[in-house]
Amino acid sequence: MTAPPRLPPTEPVPSRSVASAHRRRRPSGEPPPLPHKINASGKWWIALSLGVVAAWTAIVVTRRTAVTMDVLDRTVLQWIANLRSDWLTSVMRVLGTPATGPFVQALWLANLIPLLIWRRWRHLIVWVVAGLIVNNLVGNISGLLQRPRPFGIEILGNWSGFAMPSLPLAMLSAFLVSTLYSNVPSGKLRQIGKLIVAVILGIVVASRLYLAQEGPSDALFGIVIGVAIPLVSFRVFAPNDVFPVSYRRGRTAHLAIDDRRRQAIVQAMHDQLGLIVLDVTPFGLEGSGGSTPLRVKVKSESESGSYVFAKLYAVNHLRADRWYKLGRTLLYGRLEDEKPFNAVRRLVQYEDYVLRLLHEAGLAVPKPYGIVELTPEREYLLVMEFFDGAREIGEAEIDDDVIDQGLLAVRRMWEVGLAHRDIKPANLLVRDGRLMVIDSAFAQVRPSPWRQAVDLANMMLVLALRTDARRVYDRARLKFADVEIVEAFAATRGLTMPSQLRRILRSQGHDVHAEFLDMLPYKLPPVRIQRWSVRRVGLTVLVLCGGALAAAMALQLLTSSPL
Repeated sequence: MTAPPRLPPTEPVPSRSVASAHRRRRPSGEPPPLPHKINASGKWWIALSLGVVAAWTAIVVTRRTAVTMDVLDRTVLQWIANLRSDWLTSVMRVLGTPATGPFVQALWLANLIPLLIWRRWRHLIVWVVAGLIVNNLVGNISGLLQRPRPFGIEILGNWSGFAMPSLPLAMLSAFLVSTLYSNVPSGKLRQIGKLIVAVILGIVVASRLYLAQEGPSDALFGIVIGVAIPLVSFRVFAPNDVFPVSYRRGRTAHLAIDDRRRQAIVQAMHDQLGLIVLDVTPFGLEGSGGSTPLRVKVKSESESGSYVFAKLYAVNHLRADRWYKLGRTLLYGRLEDEKPFNAVRRLVQYEDYVLRLLHEAGLAVPKPYGIVELTPEREYLLVMEFFDGAREIGEAEIDDDVIDQGLLAVRRMWEVGLAHRDIKPANLLVRDGRLMVIDSAFAQVRPSPWRQAVDLANMMLVLALRTDARRVYDRARLKFADVEIVEAFAATRGLTMPSQLRRILRSQGHDVHAEFLDMLPYKLPPVRIQRWSVRRVGLTVLVLCGGALAAAMALQLLTSSPL
């Protein structure tokens, strides 16, 4: 059977007009709508850390500085030693328990469990790395300074190693701060937690000074390092606005749309796209895992206003894309070999580019309005038309015309050299008898024939969910050759289908995929999904070695505490 003739492009969906305002170029030196910052407290702790480094440098360079510090510390400790009594000594021994090895290890285990249960991998990695940095840095510095324990005063508590900086206080501070930023939600609870941490550290410092386990400067420098490193690490590598701590089940890809981010969106869309925003609300979160979808109400020619659709992308979505592509390569090899994006800007630019290609090809896709920058290289907004009143194809009435539109969409993508790669019920909408295709995030330019064939089979399966396989198959033969349909089902099975489509097919009382296979005039051998390559083998080895190294680092942090 010969291939069918070239089909004309589909008619684009009429867009609904929105009001446009004057666009403004952000002057040089003006901060972006949503600037990235580590807050004032983070800057203060960085300044304190620099002061500590300066003090260490002075101790190493000049003997007078070390002697002066020894005299001051001994004066303070001598005054405290004069207050000692038997009952107070017993109390202070108990109050110093948090700075002991068993307590810190128990704290680590108590926090590891919720991090694993709630899958806060980013927080776990930052915790482990920050803890190792504090441990190794303090150990190296103390070995360099080689400051002895307080002299001339009886030491009542256990101690080991050199005195400056205090390793027990540094590790306790680091673990307490990591607990706050990895397991306590931001807001009032975290502020209360900071006060609790300050009280705990104050009590432990008083205990260790009373027992003469170290001097005041040893304790101060240890706490500064122990607080500053994890605090700055969490605010830079796991900021709360991108990686919030939450105990509500949901996708970690969704960013919190708080007042600060909402105001930034309003300002940026007005300045960069000329759209006057009236309201911003999350929309369709349950069907999105790679971005934060938003429905934005904007001023339009109608009094009630119109809606546009926006996808918020941030650094965590970029990293999720990298892990997703790495996982697909490890599982399936060359069929899923893809180069990850190296910047959020690139990720958004690509989707906007593909959306414009689909729109210019005459496909019924949302009209692109442009890209909005919230934070350079960190947060961007992709704005497009919102199909108001449209229903997911699984909830709409499907006739032959809608079936033809779906098949024609695949044929048109083949003609212009594109593959959607995520054809499922959630990405096919119907409004007033028109089938519309959304979410081009996974689309590919000049795809392999295998990818194009998978698009056809997935489209036929989705259309058959609301009708029947025979009806869809008969309509497909009017637009595709038998060999194309046979190849599509040879390439499509199991994991080549989107997860939503697989889930719906399993819930059906009959096997739609098997029905299509029975209708084919002949069958081709299934396309082999598992493809091995040097890159796949190398990545597999690296991932296994990286996992073993991470486990060893966590174990070292847990078991090798010298407190």
